[in-house]
Amino acid sequence: MSLWVDKYRPKTLDQLSFHDSISQNLRALARSGDFPHLLIYGPSGAGKKTRIYATLNEIFGSQVEKLKIDVKTFVTSSNRKMEFNVLSSAYHLEITPSDMGNNDRVVISDLLKDVASTEQVDFSHQNTSKTKHRFKVVVINEADSLSRDAQAALRRTMEKYSSNIRLILVCNSISNIIPPIKSRTLLVRIPSPSTTAISSILGQVAKKEGIKFSSSNELDIQKYLVTLADTANRNLRKALLSFETVAMQNETIQLDNKTLTIVTLDWEEIIKNMSNTIRINRNVATLASVRVVLYELLAHCIPPRIILKTLMFNLIKNFKDDAVISQLVDLGSVFDERLSLGSKSIFHLEGFVAKSMVVIDSN
Repeated sequence: MSLWVDKYRPKTLDQLSFHDSISQNLRALARSGDFPHLLIYGPSGAGKKTRIYATLNEIFGSQVEKLKIDVKTFVTSSNRKMEFNVLSSAYHLEITPSDMGNNDRVVISDLLKDVASTEQVDFSHQNTSKTKHRFKVVVINEADSLSRDAQAALRRTMEKYSSNIRLILVCNSISNIIPPIKSRTLLVRIPSPSTTAISSILGQVAKKEGIKFSSSNELDIQKYLVTLADTANRNLRKALLSFETVAMQNETIQLDNKTLTIVTLDWEEIIKNMSNTIRINRNVATLASVRVVLYELLAHCIPPRIILKTLMFNLIKNFKDDAVISQLVDLGSVFDERLSLGSKSIFHLEGFVAKSMVVIDSN
C-alpha cells in the first residue's frame, strides 16, 4: 500500500491541476528540438519534482517511471572510498550530491563526467517525438546545498558535455547558486499552490478513498479542507500526509469546531511554545532553556534553516508593529546567511534568539 502522496501523484503534464501556464511552458520545452538546462526552484511541497517527472514523461515516455537504485563508489582526494545512491532509468539519473557533504565535488566531477562521456542510444526503433532525443537528463536535488567547488565543477561539466546531457537542478532558493550556473540555465519558479487548489485536490482524494465526515454538508467539508491546507502552509505534500494521517486514525472525521481533527507536528508545537517563551521572558535563564530545546530539535534531525524560519514566523505573528516585524525579518535573513556559511548551527540559532530578545525588549 502506497502513501496518498505517491498514489495520486500526476504522471503527465496534462494531469497537473494547478499552475497551468508553467505546465504549458514545460510542454513546449519538452517538444522543442533544443531542451535547455533547467533550474527549478520554489518552496517545499509546491510540486517541483512532480513537474520534472511529468516533463521527462513528455520527452521520453513512460519508460522514465521504471526506476532502479544503483550504488556508486567514489574515491576522495584522501583515498577514502564512499558509496553513493543513484536513482536512474534508461533516460535519466537522479542524485543528491549534497548528501556527501564536502565531497560533493567528487560526485559531480566523476559521475557526471562518466554519464556525459557516453552518448545516449535509443534501442526502441520508434521514430517518435518522445524517442528522438540523444541526451540523458541528470536531476540534481538540493542544488542550493552544493559547495562552491561542486558548483564550479558543475559549471565546467555543463559547458563541456552539453551535447550529451541536460541538467535539471532542483532547489528551494536560488540565493546560494553561483551566477555562472544561473546564466547557463533556464530558471523556472514553482510557487506554492493556493489553499483553494490544495483543498480541491484533497476533496478529490477524499472521494476516491471514500473518506467519511461527521457532516454531509459540502460547505462544512470544504471549510475543513481549507483549514487543513492553511495549517500545512500551502504545502501540498504536507497537507496530503496530514489528511491521510487523520483518515487512518479516525473512521469518521469530525468537523465540529470543538473537535476539529487536525494533525500538527510535535516539533512545530515545540517551536511555537519556544517563540511564546522568548516573547514573554527575555532573560538569560530563558536563553539557556531555549538552547536545550534547540539541541533537542537538531538531534532529531530538524534542519536548522527550517527551525530558524519557523521560529521567525512564529515570533512575528505576535506583533503588529511594522518596525519590530521588519527588524525580526532582517535578523532572520542575517542568521540564515550565517547558517549557510558556518558549520555550527547551534551558535547561529542561539544568536538569532538572543538578538530577537534585544529587539523585542527595545520596543
